[in-house]
Amino acid sequence: MPAPSPTGAVEAGFRLAVGRFAGPVRGVGLAVISVFGVLAVPDDAVPLGLGLLGLALVGAVSDGVPATRGTLVALALAVARAGAICATQSWTASGPNLWALNVLTITAITFQWEWPLKIAVPATVGLLAVFLAAGGPPSTLLRVGVECLLARLAFLLLVRSARGVDELRARQAALERAEVLARERRRREREYLALLHDTASATFLLVGSRTADPAEVADFARRDLAVLTGSTGGPGLDDRLVDVESSLRSVVERSPLAIDARWEHVPLLPVPVTLALVRAVREAVTNVERHAGVRAAALGVAGSGDGLVVTVTDTGTGFDPTAVPEHRRGIRGSLVERMAAVGGRATVDSRPGGGTTVRLEWPRG
Repeated sequence: MPAPSPTGAVEAGFRLAVGRFAGPVRGVGLAVISVFGVLAVPDDAVPLGLGLLGLALVGAVSDGVPATRGTLVALALAVARAGAICATQSWTASGPNLWALNVLTITAITFQWEWPLKIAVPATVGLLAVFLAAGGPPSTLLRVGVECLLARLAFLLLVRSARGVDELRARQAALERAEVLARERRRREREYLALLHDTASATFLLVGSRTADPAEVADFARRDLAVLTGSTGGPGLDDRLVDVESSLRSVVERSPLAIDARWEHVPLLPVPVTLALVRAVREAVTNVERHAGVRAAALGVAGSGDGLVVTVTDTGTGFDPTAVPEHRRGIRGSLVERMAAVGGRATVDSRPGGGTTVRLEWPRG
């Protein structure tokens, strides 16, 4: 069978199934009908009937063997088989020979499923011409024509339905891709907003303070600029495993605070997780530096199975986490959402006058 034009998976599967099974079904059906047809022929026509049965069996093999199934060879044998049976059958006044009629009908109908109109129509018209020339009643032409038309319409309807399923699948896939891109865009936007809070927006808040030291503000601004322009040499966003301890040590070394850091069995982590942890720790340390009113903090980094638990603790002024306004993204954006984006968790335990503890957890998997 000629290859169809490029189609979707469902339509292509349907066309393949029709091309694979229509021929064998026709071959087996006509072989069985021919066996019963031979049994019904007069005694003097038995040799002819056996010859036609042999032709039907050869055609059945051609319809069923993958090497010839759906090829022009199979088409030629199908036409020759049906034409020979129609041309050699006797006709009576009571109606056509059922062997010839059934062979003609089944052959013409299956042609509508296997072949395009430019092949199916001439082949069907040729068989009908043989049928009429052999003495078949003209009324049968209408019956066979209607059956062929219905077979073609049914085939086209199924093809259209399969094509509709493909189109629905394509639209669904496009929507899913758009949703994935939208989620990724929102994630990057949240990351960007969190990074802005970690750097520039926090410095702007300090600028608005009446007690801000200009030299201190300038130092903060220089560090913020290095982070935002990517000149800090931070890890990239890929799936490699990296040493999170060295990245966190860099945060400790760059901080003006006196940080008591303790390290226990620190595992290698994926780069996105490492980036989230480093930025969350940097935000927590910066909060201590700018808001806690103390110049010291404690950092604990400990492996937990294949994951990691990081704590940043200070003994400063503390605050009420539930009283933080929604538009302030320090805890929600830079800590909670940032860790959640990589499958982790961030919690903040603080109270006025009681210091603050930030706990960052990332369990692998």
